[in-house]
Amino acid sequence: MLVAAISDIHANLPALESVLADIDSTGVEEIWFLGDAVGYGAQPSECLQLIDSRCSVSLLGNHDLAALGDIDISTFSPGAAHSALWTREKLTGEDLDLLREIGQASGSREGFGLYHASPRDPVWEYVVDTELAAENLDAQTERIALIGHSHIALYFNRAGPTSETSSVLGSEGSSIDLNEGEWLVNPGSVGQPRDGNPRAAWLELDTAAPKATFHRVEYPIDAAAESIREAGLPSHLADRLYQGH
Repeated sequence: MLVAAISDIHANLPALESVLADIDSTGVEEIWFLGDAVGYGAQPSECLQLIDSRCSVSLLGNHDLAALGDIDISTFSPGAAHSALWTREKLTGEDLDLLREIGQASGSREGFGLYHASPRDPVWEYVVDTELAAENLDAQTERIALIGHSHIALYFNRAGPTSETSSVLGSEGSSIDLNEGEWLVNPGSVGQPRDGNPRAAWLELDTAAPKATFHRVEYPIDAAAESIREAGLPSHLADRLYQGH
């Protein structure tokens, strides 16, 4: 089966629409969403509606849980906390019901582990180095797991439990053969990349091969940034979209 894995949309509708258009050009059969539909951006309802209509699998991220009021936002940065409170006010009852129906930050599909953050801590842990990756490879049940949360397109791999873990950024168009070894693969962020590349990110996954290919998509950043400013959200949330960090 050909699958698109997407993550960390963060209420950026122009980015989501551009990624979905790119996905539709590839013959993908299912879309798996790894969490954080909302937060930071200014179009949470529209993004939730698209996720509900297009994704076969969806997870909750920490910003989604914050919008539901299910986690403490005292550890959020000021901009993230401001956005979380704004999002709570803007979401409709239907929007909140869609988030509640998702209900969890981890799952599995076709033998692949799916986690918003990490196998060890599906809500909060940022897997950004090989030491953390090795600990999570030990913790995961499946040989291959997909993760989000860090907004960085990358992957971690090791041959086996006693082998060294390696880390590689997922450059545009690069493919990885997943037939051997243990893997943690992050598709990157649709709505707020933080790997220095402002283009929206998604991952094409051939579950039968298995093989994964990283994609990046141009989208109208000006439209996303302007919607943030018009909503009265902190301006740096708009400015960072141009930098990809």
